[in-house]
Amino acid sequence: MRLILGGTVLLVLAVMVAARMAPHDPDRWHRPVTADSDQDMAGGAIRVIPAGPDALKRADAVMQALPRTTLLAGSVDKGLITYVTRSRVFGFPDYTTLQQTDGTLRAHARLRFGYSDLGVNRRRLEQVLTTFE
Repeated sequence: MRLILGGTVLLVLAVMVAARMAPHDPDRWHRPVTADSDQDMAGGAIRVIPAGPDALKRADAVMQALPRTTLLAGSVDKGLITYVTRSRVFGFPDYTTLQQTDGTLRAHARLRFGYSDLGVNRRRLEQVLTTFE
């Protein structure tokens, strides 16, 4: 029994270390959001909203204030920004990309590991976008 418990603990620790140490690839995650409508997926969500000229700047401020969130690539001036937000316990990275073009703010939040985020990315997007209501 101790062997099984010890093995399980080691496995959990190995997953935590691997998730925290995995390198980020901006070429893979920092890409334009091409969707034209809202979408909910098992591992993320996309939101497309009409927005004024300062929308990306405001959304950037909200994203940067979120816990465990760092900038991966991009800037407000470039009109495209991608962030990494890590889960509290295991440190799994989620990626959120914000893009503003022609009066539209597009946001895509998605997980890196696994198949379902239990709605975490959708809720994060909705939290960020409530500043535009």
